Amino acid sequence: MSKPLVLVLCTGNSCRSHLAEAILRRAVGDLVDVASAGSKPAGYVHPMALEVLKEIGLDASAHRSKHLTEFLEVPVTTVITVCGNADQVCPIFPGQINRHHWGFQDPAHATGTPEEIRNEFRRVRDEIRLVFEAYAAGLKEGSVRVK
Repeated sequence: MSKPLVLVLCTGNSCRSHLAEAILRRAVGDLVDVASAGSKPAGYVHPMALEVLKEIGLDASAHRSKHLTEFLEVPVTTVITVCGNADQVCPIFPGQINRHHWGFQDPAHATGTPEEIRNEFRRVRDEIRLVFEAYAAGLKEGSVRVK
């Protein structure tokens, strides 16, 4: 029997959803499978997202930008949207039991010096980390329903 799948959705699947996917995957261990996708995938993972994940010991270099339709034939237990646009267009997936929306600002739209932009990526990463590590703790202790 396969593990429940948690799918993190965003519009571009280039920043926030990859930050959340990597953070949740590490935090939850092998309790569930974790993937991410987008409603309008950018076709790449933002290099700054990869950089700020590496700062906290996560290597997401193998991640790729995917369209949510890749998961329409897959049993998805939980869908988590991390931006308002994805929340609006999110379909119902086969086997879906849970749906959560936790919106975060898109660091890809940050402006300023390279260091100011990097700091915005770090800020959003840290917000995502706080929420998704708490969610993972709930999954592990059984207070959050997985299936």
